[in-house]
Amino acid sequence: MVFSTRRPYLLLAASAFALTCAPALAQLQKPGTAPARGPDAPRDATPAQDAPDAPIVPDAEFDAALPPIANDINAPLEPMPTATTAGAPAAQPAIVPGELPAVAPVDPVLAQPLEPLSAFDTTPLQTVADVKDADAPEIAYATEVRGLDPLGLTDEFNSLSALREGKGKAANATQVSARAREDEALAVRLMKSLGYYDGTAISTIESTPGEAQTATGKLRAIVSATPGTIYRLGTITIEAQPTVPADLIRRELPLREGDPIEAARIQGAEANVSLKLPQQGYPFVKVGERDVLLDDATHKGDYTLPVDIGPRSSFGVLRTEGDAVFDLKHLNVFPRFEQGQLYDARMTDDLREALVATGLFNGVGVQPVRTGVAGPDGTEQVDLMVRQTEGPFKSLAGSVGFQTGQGVTAEGTFTNRNRFPPEGALILGAIAGTQQQGLSGTFRRQNAGRRDRTVTLIASALRANYDAFEAFTGTLSGRISYDSTPIWQKKFTYAFGFELVGTNERVFDFDLNRRVRRTYGVFALPTQVLFDQSNDLLNPTKGYRLKLNLSPETSVQGAVRPYGRALVEATGYYPVSDSLVIAGRARAGSIFGIARDDRAPSRRYYGGGGGSVRGYGFQRLGPFEPLSSLVPDKDGKINLSDLRPVGGRSLNEFSIEARYRFGDFGIVPFIDAGNAYDSVMPTGKDLRFGAGIGGRLYTNFGPMRVDVATPLNRRAGDPRIALYLSIGQAF
Repeated sequence: MVFSTRRPYLLLAASAFALTCAPALAQLQKPGTAPARGPDAPRDATPAQDAPDAPIVPDAEFDAALPPIANDINAPLEPMPTATTAGAPAAQPAIVPGELPAVAPVDPVLAQPLEPLSAFDTTPLQTVADVKDADAPEIAYATEVRGLDPLGLTDEFNSLSALREGKGKAANATQVSARAREDEALAVRLMKSLGYYDGTAISTIESTPGEAQTATGKLRAIVSATPGTIYRLGTITIEAQPTVPADLIRRELPLREGDPIEAARIQGAEANVSLKLPQQGYPFVKVGERDVLLDDATHKGDYTLPVDIGPRSSFGVLRTEGDAVFDLKHLNVFPRFEQGQLYDARMTDDLREALVATGLFNGVGVQPVRTGVAGPDGTEQVDLMVRQTEGPFKSLAGSVGFQTGQGVTAEGTFTNRNRFPPEGALILGAIAGTQQQGLSGTFRRQNAGRRDRTVTLIASALRANYDAFEAFTGTLSGRISYDSTPIWQKKFTYAFGFELVGTNERVFDFDLNRRVRRTYGVFALPTQVLFDQSNDLLNPTKGYRLKLNLSPETSVQGAVRPYGRALVEATGYYPVSDSLVIAGRARAGSIFGIARDDRAPSRRYYGGGGGSVRGYGFQRLGPFEPLSSLVPDKDGKINLSDLRPVGGRSLNEFSIEARYRFGDFGIVPFIDAGNAYDSVMPTGKDLRFGAGIGGRLYTNFGPMRVDVATPLNRRAGDPRIALYLSIGQAF
């Protein structure tokens, strides 16, 4: 932060004075001559030789003491006399006029050439404070900071302190003192960050004689801070071109006169300007360097901020460069803005996020580009440059789950996400489990002519072997859906399509009172609508959802029998606190227009399992085969667990969970209830209850779920404990 000041400063210039003191020299006098005149001698005491016309009288004795002057003015100076024996006069070499004096011989060491620079050791000298020898003795010290608690800065000081970083040990007292001086400057910086620009800090090192050299130390380093008076904002001035509306910058700069001059507050306010103006038509805004003029008389600072707003802009067209993953035609499917609309950086970010979500890029950037072309309402048209970097198209994925009644299920998929450009994926899948095995092939085109619209075609073959039925099923289906995504959760979504199913299944024939195999043909037109007011797609904590599934179908088994299938579901989420959410679900279904036995068992309603009433086995709720169908064992006993469900035409389910989260983990106690019925509409009678507790591990792709439950009104053949492992919340 750059600051000016109005404070008066006294500039002190240090001057060096050289004082030369010379002893008074006795003037050589001949007998009878007058003494030399001092600076205070009167004019009438001036000797005759001082008169202007007085001749200069040479002093032969003085001249004889001087060495003769050589005629050669370029001759070297006479060398200094060498030391002689104490008390003996130095011998003076004879100087012959016209000849050079003798020169002393040169020291041979000085005559040698200098050592090359590359041979010098440039390692810095080690000071006492830098001693780090492992064998050097260490001293212990304690650290204390004073004066920062009232400002709430003690914790931040401790996290940055050089004394604390030394962990109470140093090589010597000099090193402790050096660290303390660093902490003085740290304390001053921290106080200034809160507006205490007169703050000072001083460190002292105290010894504690008589104490053992332990963790408390023989030295105590104390940093004492004095904040002084806090400075507050005075006038606030913005230097910028006119905006639309006129007060746009001031409105988006959340600073007020009288606010403390805190660094974080001011930087955050300026960042808000950089964020908000591009959302309101100014993509090229640049916030300049602030100036704060402090006045120590009023303890206020006048704040000035220069802002270059750039042109007010509207959206133009898309451009592209780099790898041609998508052409311009497909790129224009993604924007959620129209050409000529006022520029909004959030729409630019949304476009980039949607492109990233396709999974086809290693990198993708979207930047506004000036065109100079006039747009509506006095704006300038801004094009968006999309820079594409191709990523890998192919991937392998797999998952493993376990549920009581279903056993272990492992799934694997191979995906080529751009086998049929643009975004035409080929997905090959396989299921290998204890009770189901199958293969599937899927063609899926995402963003098909419209953003988030998906077209899917699936061909699959599946073998399923459950208590309720054993089936060999082939399916050909198609679906068009408009879906929510993690970056754009929509309030209203829909899906519709077709299913053509051929299945051979084991079914209980009530007329024959035994199990038989039958083949069914099914044609269906399933439709789904979802109204979503929850706050999160994968892990909602508040809001609600309403979903309706409706499917007109025809079953062919000797004759064509049309009927309808409907299922309605409501879920709600209520946050009791930041860590506790109460979640509830109610679901009801009905099959109308056909008798139960004329429908394939795989397309009837069943209750029980991890996504239904936990505590009961998968599909173990609903009508069962009659007891008369059971065959006694060799001891004449009938095992009720051998009874198999036959499914029903209606269903109801209820669940409530208390989702308590701490960090990335959670505990979820729950109660479920429900059943399936032979009647067309659920009666609500004979509800079965299950209760249990679950654990959650929250990840960036959703929670991992482990639930353990037990049936509360257990029947013969029901498990005492049921375990469920899967991904995602139960609802």
